[in-house]
Amino acid sequence: MNLPNKLTLARVIMVPIFVALLSFDWWWCYWLGYLVFTVATITDYYDGKIARERNLITNFGKLLDPVADKVLVMAAFIMMMTLSVAPAPGVFPNPAAKSLIIPGWTIVAILAREFLVTGVRLLAASDGTVIAADVYGKTKTVIQLVYIFVFLFLAGAEHFVIDYAPDYAAMYRSGLEYASMWAMVFVATYTVYSGVRFMHANWRTLHMGDV
Repeated sequence: MNLPNKLTLARVIMVPIFVALLSFDWWWCYWLGYLVFTVATITDYYDGKIARERNLITNFGKLLDPVADKVLVMAAFIMMMTLSVAPAPGVFPNPAAKSLIIPGWTIVAILAREFLVTGVRLLAASDGTVIAADVYGKTKTVIQLVYIFVFLFLAGAEHFVIDYAPDYAAMYRSGLEYASMWAMVFVATYTVYSGVRFMHANWRTLHMGDV
């Protein structure tokens, strides 16, 4: 297995670690999980960069890379949904608890798109055709990662605002809820759009291959 594929596989392995860390109601677990997500995102950049520069592009990598991206992103979105739930009584609260508003339909739309596209890729691969991510799919991934990266940070930073600028805490919470909701609507809309583009671009390939 070459280096880019190892980096991609490492990203997949980091997903359960990230999920486990954000599942605990301790601030240091939250920020450690954020660090794991950051490292995973960095591997997403370097696996493709190294593969192109060293001519290490493989069919395995073309298939695994977008799947790894989807697993990481969907795990993050699902965990961010838990941040809209208040912590249990008597438990040291997650620093980001109940600070984001993520409409449920956006998660459903994104999941549906990702499962559909991944299913098509796997069916095409079983027929000997490898469908690599197009520019819309790559842009979609960047938009999703930026959203997660920014709002996980802002949600976690809220407790610093409460501690050091309490007069602005209510305004910060209100702004964060509003921004997270509408930004998520945009992310979901573009995600669905990229899926429509994917299906349109690959319809002929799928039809000819009877996939």
